[in-house]
Amino acid sequence: MNDENFIIGGQHMKLSQFNYELTDDRIALYPATYRDESRLLVLHKKTGEIEHRMFKDVIEYFDEKDLFVMNDSKVFPARLYGNKEKTNAKIEVFLLRELNEEFRLWDVLVDPARKIRIGNKLYFGEDNSMVAEVIDNTTSRGRTLRFLYDGPHDEFKKALYDLGVAPLPDDFRRLRKEEPEDLQNFQTYFAKKEGSVTASFAGLHFTRELMKRMEIKGIETAFVTMHTGLGCFREIDVEDLTKHKMDSDLINVDTEAVQKVNKAKAEGRRVCAIGTSVQRVLETATLTGGMLKEFDGWTSKFIFPEHNFEVANCMIANFYAPYSTMLMLTTAFGGYDYVMNAYKVALKEGYRFGLYGDAMLIID
Repeated sequence: MNDENFIIGGQHMKLSQFNYELTDDRIALYPATYRDESRLLVLHKKTGEIEHRMFKDVIEYFDEKDLFVMNDSKVFPARLYGNKEKTNAKIEVFLLRELNEEFRLWDVLVDPARKIRIGNKLYFGEDNSMVAEVIDNTTSRGRTLRFLYDGPHDEFKKALYDLGVAPLPDDFRRLRKEEPEDLQNFQTYFAKKEGSVTASFAGLHFTRELMKRMEIKGIETAFVTMHTGLGCFREIDVEDLTKHKMDSDLINVDTEAVQKVNKAKAEGRRVCAIGTSVQRVLETATLTGGMLKEFDGWTSKFIFPEHNFEVANCMIANFYAPYSTMLMLTTAFGGYDYVMNAYKVALKEGYRFGLYGDAMLIID
């Protein structure tokens, strides 16, 4: 990737350029009663013009055979609460990914990490029915756990997930306690393939009714998969963004998605990326000339201004936190000045921010 991907006006983009004032009262703590009735700010990226609509009006901007590309990954209940052996100290375990089915090995984060060492046993459930042993320290917080469970793998996964709760972001949990409905709320309507620890924020606005209206109008859908980890929430600790390294996320682009996207592009149709995860998938699995290819593997792609997008020509985003990689990608697509101005307008007009917040359509 050459310097044109990193430089605006001869200067590298800096972390400090992605700050804005977001107070707690502007963060949505619950989804809209009807998800498709959240607000929609429409940003025309050629002119910077802004419109204010309802999300269910989004289909008015699309025609028959235009294509929405969606991430069909499903969030699993990745946060567990348990106790350490002997001391009975409370611990929190965040499941990141399964490393080995046969040996029940999981890559996890543990809090408080300083008290958990190799060989410690951890107990979960009211009757301590699930037991795990710490077998490796991978980072200051990270661990590898081996769950001591003798039953079939499907039975183990169900028992494990029954103990878990929705993996809501830490900054969100600071504002309110976890609730039983969280896992259902933190899931897109079209989620299908289990593996993410965070939902596609932009995808949360879609309902069965809206997708039926899309179908009637002839708007097509394609599904790609990104099992999103915590990398998108990880705090960036460098001012020069060219030095930031994203965590890797597992992605899949199958033949059907490739055919749909490439057909829409060949016909000059709109290809709308639903969320930043979809943009990262499309920009990873692209050939020269902006055609999509099949892909099954990992991506650590970090997108920020002035990245040249090859595949999608419009996108739907939420209003993301200051300094976040999602905000950086959105400004790369919509134009830094236009997007940051749209955020100022959204704050002034009372839009809701965050994972349950309102949406932005960026379109020509």
